[in-house]
Amino acid sequence: MDQKEVLEMLDSVSKGIITPEEALKKLKTAPFDDLGYAMIDNHRGIRQGVPEVIYGAGKTTEQICGIVSRMLENGANDIIISRLAPESAEVLANHCDLEYHPVPRFGIVNRDTERKKVGSIVVASGGTSDMAVCEEAALTAEVLGNKVTRLYDVGVAGLHRLLSRLDVLTSARVIIAVAGMEGALPSVIGGLVSCPVIAVPTSVGYGANLGGIAALLSMLNSCASGVSVVNIDNGFGAGFLASRINQMEGIK
Repeated sequence: MDQKEVLEMLDSVSKGIITPEEALKKLKTAPFDDLGYAMIDNHRGIRQGVPEVIYGAGKTTEQICGIVSRMLENGANDIIISRLAPESAEVLANHCDLEYHPVPRFGIVNRDTERKKVGSIVVASGGTSDMAVCEEAALTAEVLGNKVTRLYDVGVAGLHRLLSRLDVLTSARVIIAVAGMEGALPSVIGGLVSCPVIAVPTSVGYGANLGGIAALLSMLNSCASGVSVVNIDNGFGAGFLASRINQMEGIK
């Protein structure tokens, strides 16, 4: 149950469509379900407006299926499963309505395809090799109800590619800049736009990249104002934060 559903239920009580006792029964669902291997936060949607997100890495196929099944029993939709292995996705698809994206290993269960998308989030990547992280960010933002524009392979090695899309960048409410190697893209974008820029370092790069640490340190030391940084390869975190910014009241 999310915030919208709670408000609709309370409105139904005020109009006499359902009784207070019926509403109470729906709200009596425990704040969490203890499955033994997982404690599902049933009230995450009420507190944050988004149901609990499942991190698939390290979980067995059976555990993922069990968590999803219980969430569906509780009426959840737009269930996000990040880092979902292909073999787990194949099994899960036999039990529920799964939309699976193999490049970012990203699953969406019971997706609300009619959900209205608002605002403007741009996801820009330094190179095609960063696409898995970019798509994790873009899909997360889209599922949460945001309009997303993708600008891929516009890194600083060919700056003219980025500058040719300056109209798209300057019209965004928030930009997610994803890059590996030396991680220079967020600084360049940050110097061109007035909106917040969320930098995502990736583990893409040769030896001295140190699995993304070089890009992370470059982004943390950005000389451009308005640039914030999430963890290495954390496309989900960037997409979630961008959604929060994009949907803030008062942003034009």
